[in-house]
Amino acid sequence: MADAGLPLYLGLISGTSADGIDVALARFAPRLKVLAAHTFAYPDGLRQRVVDLARSTASITLDDLGHLDVEIGECFAEAALALLGEAGVAAREVTALGSHGQTVCHRPTGPHPFTLQLGDANVIAERSGIVTIADFRRADMAAGGQGAPLLPALHAAALADPMTPRAVLNLGGIANLTLLAPGKPVLGFDTGPANCLLDAWALRKRGTPRDEGGAWAQSGRTDDALLARLLDDPYFAAPAPKSTGREVFNLDWLDARLPGGLEPANVQATLLQLTARSIADALRTSAPEIRELYACGGGVHNAALMDALRRELPGVKLATTAALGLDPDFVEAVGFAWLARARMENLPGNLPSVTGARGPRVLGGVYAPKGHS
Repeated sequence: MADAGLPLYLGLISGTSADGIDVALARFAPRLKVLAAHTFAYPDGLRQRVVDLARSTASITLDDLGHLDVEIGECFAEAALALLGEAGVAAREVTALGSHGQTVCHRPTGPHPFTLQLGDANVIAERSGIVTIADFRRADMAAGGQGAPLLPALHAAALADPMTPRAVLNLGGIANLTLLAPGKPVLGFDTGPANCLLDAWALRKRGTPRDEGGAWAQSGRTDDALLARLLDDPYFAAPAPKSTGREVFNLDWLDARLPGGLEPANVQATLLQLTARSIADALRTSAPEIRELYACGGGVHNAALMDALRRELPGVKLATTAALGLDPDFVEAVGFAWLARARMENLPGNLPSVTGARGPRVLGGVYAPKGHS
């Protein structure tokens, strides 16, 4: 393997959509190089158990929560080892892996802000034999930050241009923007739902986990009254720093605003427009000078959504991060490999200008398997 002997890092994440575990093997010196990447599906039933937890009416026993934590950890370890097997890399060659885990609740406001990611890092370290870095968000929250988004640090390091203002858009379950303006602090925040409502409505009404390519949404038409009602949620007008998740934007949230009698396809079309409009409004408000937008995450495969974004943002060049040399499906996984490297080198992983924390913080706990000190 080229550059043999230089440190290797794994990054693992299952995002808000909980549609599988993204794994990336990367090297960061002398420059970023992604050596292998793959998405591994959750076992049947596990994804639905995760998704069900995000409902505002959800409840779970402590036994079930503990079991789920271990099961997800085992899935993450299996995914890490499977990717290494595909790449022909031994676990001992990996310096560390960064596991984001599976977010099941993110409450960044209130008297006791918290965030909860499942996937026991002790299990991952023991099963994989690799030093595991996990629990990345809570150090930032303890310092007064949102604990999210964390990927703008990687975006700034790998995707910024010294002369041209540009933005990076992650289209996962939740959408978030990173604003990269030369000579200015990096800014970033969650804009609201990306795929989470689209996927949930498709599952409820069609029994499919997603609306492939946005074809179903295209068969309907936007209901302007419903769109206005959805956009009236205070989150969209709130100033940054801000972050959110499926525990806010879920089917319960939609049902509370949904009038009777609408065709399901029209609801889907309206949800797609909600994603596009809220992103465009956020970009116009926060960085009207930006004319380059690079998208990543599963939403880049929704052609209807990408077309809607182009219509909402005339004059803005919209491409995927592939144009900058980074596979849009694995930017987040690479990000957590990058954060693992930062932790191993005792470097801050957060950007206070993004999260609102009181200062830079080293993120993540270290979980060493047998034989590592």
